[in-house]
Amino acid sequence: MIELRNVTLKSGAFSLAGVNLFVPSGRYAVLMGPTGRGKTTLLESICGLRKVATGQILIHGQDVTHWNPADRQIGYVPQDLALFPTLTVREHLEFAMRLRKRSGAEMAARTGELAEVLGITHLLKRSIAGLSGGESQRVALGRALSFKPPVLLLDEPLSALDEATRNDMHALLRRVKETSSVTTLHVTHSLAESESLADCSLWLNQDGILDRG
Repeated sequence: MIELRNVTLKSGAFSLAGVNLFVPSGRYAVLMGPTGRGKTTLLESICGLRKVATGQILIHGQDVTHWNPADRQIGYVPQDLALFPTLTVREHLEFAMRLRKRSGAEMAARTGELAEVLGITHLLKRSIAGLSGGESQRVALGRALSFKPPVLLLDEPLSALDEATRNDMHALLRRVKETSSVTTLHVTHSLAESESLADCSLWLNQDGILDRG
């Protein structure tokens, strides 16, 4: 569950006040809204990369407003993917688990499982350089899901892909949704993505969050 209670966001000259949002546990929510309204800032605030001026952020009923990002246990795929050029695909999938001091056997099992689901087993020894856009998206998604977070945040994850690759990723995200209990908040400008993936659609406007159903 993701919940925002009367949150005020400020970033330079930008501000957004009175934001209220609720995504039930296990649901896939798609958030849309005009460019520059603060959708990315909102995601960054939920995962702890930006502080909120006022209000509360709750994850599965726990107030995490003042928690460090790592303590929130949130998987996050930023728009630029933030992949590390010096790491292999396997090392990306292991990255969050190493930080959490998971055993070698657990990392190997989880990496193999994710690679199969994401269709990147053949890429595990490859470096990031030279991967296609769709392959890079799959690696970023795998890194975010590797430690089995209760919440997944996606910031326009498919915007840079061609139509065929985007359709493949729609199918992949639907499969992740069907096989995982992760609560997802997906930011996009694409109505097609919302119609394909969303259990609930949300709209961010100057008055906060408007539930579209």
